[in-house]
Order: sequence, then structure tokens, then C-alpha cells
Amino acid sequence: MPDRVTPVPARARKHSARNAGEREPVIVDLALQGGGAHGAFTWGVMDRLLEESWIGIDGISGTSAGAMNAAVLADGYAEGGPECARARLESFWRRVAEAATLSPLRRGPLDIMLGRWTLDSSPVFIGMDILTRLFSPYELNPFGYNPLAEILAETIDFKRLSAAPIRLFITATNVRTGRARVFRNPALSPEVLLASACLPTIFQAIEIEGEPYWDGGYAGNPTMTPLVRECDSDDTILIPINPVERPGTPRSAGEILNRLNEVSFNSALLKELRMIALLRQIADPGHTEGARWARMRIHMISSEIMVSLGHSSKLNAEWPFLLMLRDEGRRAADAFLATHGDALGKRSTLPIEYLLAEV
Repeated sequence: MPDRVTPVPARARKHSARNAGEREPVIVDLALQGGGAHGAFTWGVMDRLLEESWIGIDGISGTSAGAMNAAVLADGYAEGGPECARARLESFWRRVAEAATLSPLRRGPLDIMLGRWTLDSSPVFIGMDILTRLFSPYELNPFGYNPLAEILAETIDFKRLSAAPIRLFITATNVRTGRARVFRNPALSPEVLLASACLPTIFQAIEIEGEPYWDGGYAGNPTMTPLVRECDSDDTILIPINPVERPGTPRSAGEILNRLNEVSFNSALLKELRMIALLRQIADPGHTEGARWARMRIHMISSEIMVSLGHSSKLNAEWPFLLMLRDEGRRAADAFLATHGDALGKRSTLPIEYLLAEV
């Protein structure tokens, strides 16, 4: 693809610009992809956006790590506004790093010496990769242990989140039907967030209301439609984790698997963006539903650094790695605001129409 205030509802809030007359307030939606530890990049983007008093957040659609970022931000915002949301995001990711301190999934001495974040040369990662191809999580992890379960339960007040002013749309994939299910604020729970991030080769399916669910990335990463139909904002900022384009042809087994995962986790999103591009061209502006699609504006905050990171680093929860990604996210958001900030509320900055030529 080309390149803190009182927490009242964003859709009804009247923002003040940083300096009087400097900038008209704008409400936006966020679309957050999943990607394990790479979600710390999204943390950095949101941390930077929350510093801008003229930007209000109406809704967030998130999958996997994007779902957790969305829930932590919305709960923190409901509790104490943008500054509280920023603090809660940092606390969440710090807890993730602390939980991984004793994990055997660590970089090897050579990777540390060379400053590489990959786990590809880690004997434990290699062994785990082989085991997950031979045995299911029901055999390797019969009790269904997931360290994130405790972190989510202790970090997020789900009762408060159910009535939070920021609307959430969390996607998980129904194992039985293969279809996406989008969970909204009142239905959110630790189990829903774990379902949205449930990689089937590592974790047992999460059962919700008698149905098993896997990672939402297979069906919507993230799901865009609810942002158009149910939110008041006409601007959606997409924060991708998985590169859509990658130069060269993957040749090693690890490179091939990494690219397969990227293609798989981007396919649903690209289809939705293509649909939005088409509807923007043919929708009837005089019709209420058509007008929503016709005036939809899409933006994207991304970083080339995500192309350099392999699949194994999504399991690297070392604090220095998470901080590096956070700082890169802040840098990318800062660059977006400097280059495209004035376009928010006025025009799209992501030319998704090019997707129509590929049909």
C-alpha cells in the first residue's frame, strides 16, 4: 500500500484545538491489525495520537493484539481520559514483558550481539515450531494455559468497558462456520479478547456461548464495515502490522511461512478496502447508507521497519523490543501528522482505488 480531557463520548464531544484557532477538532476511527508482539508498534501510534487534543476517537475495530490495544485504550479513556489511556497502555505492555521474563523463548547470544530481534536461531523456538506441526495445543497445553488471561482480567475493567464512550468492534473467527463474529462493548470479556488472538497451532480454541473461536485475523484483520455503518466519524486511520507488499521471492521455509501468514492475515482487509473503494464510486450520496460510504475517508500509519521483522519476532516480548516498536510507532504517527494531519476531516490520504484495478 502507498504510503486529556474528561472522558465524554467522542461522537458528541466538542474538542478544543491545541491553540485557539490553530486546528478544528476532528473525530476519527481506528482500525488495528493483529500481530503478536508487533502490536507494540500500534501502542506507539496511539500513544502519539492521544497527545493531540484536537483528535477525538469515536470507534476502534481491532483484531488479536489490535483488540487488546483497543480494549486497554478504551477502558483507560473511560476511566480518566487520554493521559490515563496512555498510562494504561504502557502498563499493559509492561505486564506482557514481565510475564515473558521467564519464558524460554529468548533471543540467542549471537542475535543479541548483532542487534537482531528475531528468534529464528533460538533452539527453543525451533523446537516449538517443530512440535506445533506434530502435536496440537490440546496435547501440548492440555490445561489451556495462557498468561494473557490473567493480565487482561487484572488490567481491564470490563464492566466499565461495556459502557465506555469509545465504541469497540472486536473480531474473532468462528471455527465451526469460518465466519467472522464482531463483538461490541457490552459483550466484551477476557475470553473474547483471547479468542480474537487465538492462534490455533498454539492455543486451544476459546469457547464463547457454546461456539469455538480462533484468531480474528483469518476473517477480518481488522473488520472495517462496522466503523462505516455504526460510527459518526468519516475518517478511519488504519494501523497495519502485516506488510501487504514484500519485495523478492521467499525461499527459506521460514520466509515462505512468514509470507503465507502475511497474505492470509491481509486478505480479508484488502477485500473490505476494495469494497469500500467500489462503494465510494457507486454509492448514492442522496441515500443515508450510500452517503456514509461515499464520504468515507481512509488513512494509514505504517512503517517500513515492519517489513524487516520476521514471523518469529511476533513472539519476542522482551521489553527493549517492545520499546523499540513503541518508539517507531510514535515516530510514524508523528510523520503522518506532519504530512497528512491537515487532511483529517477533509480528504483521504490512502488511495485505495488502485485495488479496483486488480480485480
